Amino acid sequence: MDGKKIEQEILEITEELIKDYKSDRAIDKMDTFHQPNKDSIIDITMKLLRIVYPGYYRDHVYKVYNVETNLNTLMEDVVYNLNKQIALILCYSADYCGCCDDECSQKAEELSLAFLKRIPHVRALLDTDLSAAYDGDPAATSIDEIIFAYPGILAITIYRLAHELYLLGVPIIPRIMTEYAHSNTGIDIHPGATIGEYFFIDHGTGIVVGETTIIGKNVKIYQGVTLGALSTRGGQNLRGVRRHPTIEDNVTIYSNASVLGGDTVIGHDSIIGGSTFITESVPPESRIYYDVK
Repeated sequence: MDGKKIEQEILEITEELIKDYKSDRAIDKMDTFHQPNKDSIIDITMKLLRIVYPGYYRDHVYKVYNVETNLNTLMEDVVYNLNKQIALILCYSADYCGCCDDECSQKAEELSLAFLKRIPHVRALLDTDLSAAYDGDPAATSIDEIIFAYPGILAITIYRLAHELYLLGVPIIPRIMTEYAHSNTGIDIHPGATIGEYFFIDHGTGIVVGETTIIGKNVKIYQGVTLGALSTRGGQNLRGVRRHPTIEDNVTIYSNASVLGGDTVIGHDSIIGGSTFITESVPPESRIYYDVK
């Protein structure tokens, strides 16, 4: 095929796509300058990791080694960029539709600062998670190894940060953050889930924790575990409804177990064996195992 024919083919395809873009569907949206920037949100997430773990994540952009100066620069950078992303989303969200840009910017600043004030709380929770990982895994040689190498800690860290934004009512950004963690670790924790202290994910690949899941203290789950909904056939009619299980304190759930449903409660101090499928509550101190027949 000669060059002129290729150019003509491309022109015709382009014209067809332009017509298709005018169909007024969600997929046809063109206003890219008023949409959140996924790359910017991921960059903010990485900077937040540097704030949470100051001795483990290094930014090659900043050449200042004084902790206070470095942290102040990071915080200013996060606030500036987070403000921009939140403001863009608020101006087009249902709750703030009709507000002027200045109002959205003012609200975004309030939300950004409120979020940053929660970072010490997040770090306190993560300190318990690190203790749970170290105490629960004899293969771990140090806390350093866990922070540097364990995908479960990365997923939990980003979840705990995103969860604070979720609680503040910030749309979209928390989900972008946790899906970034999901794509990097294979661990899918919805930012709306409620998770207590001393949470440990061992191995981690294939874990799913749904939006309305409630997890107590000192819970340990292994790879392939799903804490999910029993059915999503109701679609958007189920938004805001408890669809996912409650896991009480001191529960261990082994690999490839599925615990489903908003009415399902796993009682405290229970052990759920691998490959089990649970859709009903079990009492405290239960031992549930897959029965091979």
